[in-house]
Amino acid sequence: MINVLFICLGNICRSPMAEAIFRQLTEEEGIADQFHVDSAGIGDWHVGLPPHEGTRKVLDQKNISYQGMKARQVVKQDWETFDYIIAMDEQNIHDLETIRKEVEGVTVAKLMDYVEKAEEENVPDPYFTKNFDYTYHLVSKGCSALLSEIKQKRGV
Repeated sequence: MINVLFICLGNICRSPMAEAIFRQLTEEEGIADQFHVDSAGIGDWHVGLPPHEGTRKVLDQKNISYQGMKARQVVKQDWETFDYIIAMDEQNIHDLETIRKEVEGVTVAKLMDYVEKAEEENVPDPYFTKNFDYTYHLVSKGCSALLSEIKQKRGV
């Protein structure tokens, strides 16, 4: 089982979008049973809430399920559970480092690190920009590139 955790600030916009897109990609490729995919936020402001209305709207337009998703806060134990902890921006990486446990073999990276010639280094937060379509565009590219990388490295 390959365990992938997506991280953003509050776990209602970018990371649940990435979780939903990544799950959809693995389902389309018939490899969903080889993955455990989740998302979490740095902060606890939205714990227990569903994805943001803007995230739900863009996922509905693309016919991508987010059923059952509820925001949660990242915890130290996530480093023992997940092989990949994928953040949406540099600030998330910095915040993760402050709570990171010293665990070997956990890849911590930004989603855009996997995209060749990415137009952005960080995925802008649509909670503030209100541009959920652009966020979807970036997250979708990142998830596809991440899945390709994992398949190549893990022989999936």
